[in-house]
Amino acid sequence: MTAVNGNSVLLTENLGMVFHGPNGDIRLFQDLNLRIESGETVAILGASGSGKSTLLGLLAGLDVPSEGRIVMGGTDITALSEDERAMLRGRQLGFVFQAFHLLSGLTALENVMLPLELAGDKTAEPRSRKALEQVGLADRTGHYPQQLSGGEQQRVAIARAFVTEPSLLLADEPTGNLDRATGHKVQDLLFELNQAHGTTLVLVTHDPELAARCQRVLTLDNGQLVAA
Repeated sequence: MTAVNGNSVLLTENLGMVFHGPNGDIRLFQDLNLRIESGETVAILGASGSGKSTLLGLLAGLDVPSEGRIVMGGTDITALSEDERAMLRGRQLGFVFQAFHLLSGLTALENVMLPLELAGDKTAEPRSRKALEQVGLADRTGHYPQQLSGGEQQRVAIARAFVTEPSLLLADEPTGNLDRATGHKVQDLLFELNQAHGTTLVLVTHDPELAARCQRVLTLDNGQLVAA
């Protein structure tokens, strides 16, 4: 792995992303630079189609930029193979999706245990039970996703994201599929756990109220991040 000097949890340098379509190239970003320090909470706002989710996927190493580089925890992830990026994510990153992305054939407990089991952690079950207890689902460990409400599913997803004790948590519209009241409860939980674990949080949202709870708010506009 390629190590890079610096204390930033996440860093982009001259990031560019171009999609090649039948009617020509579509450029989402060009020379996009971002630095996020340990313990920060950062929100990224932007119009629909501005590339917020694409940017978050790049920051997570789920995709590779067309130009520039991304440094996570001192490692240039754009220089890694797909398998190496997956290994790094497993050690340093948690991800909360708008659509939950729970596995329907696994119980709540088994969904939370999965990243620990993939890492060979022998304490996966007790750690996962504790994580579900922290999100208020100690009595739902044996329930399958289809037996849980949307808010409960998102709480399982949050428990899964935090159970590995990541240094960085990325969240893509974490309350986008929830009603207002449930969304507020999930917001509270996300920030409570973030503070308790000392995790760096970067979230993409269309909700200015959620964004305002972060220390720093950026807007993605014309392929650039500007302070809101």
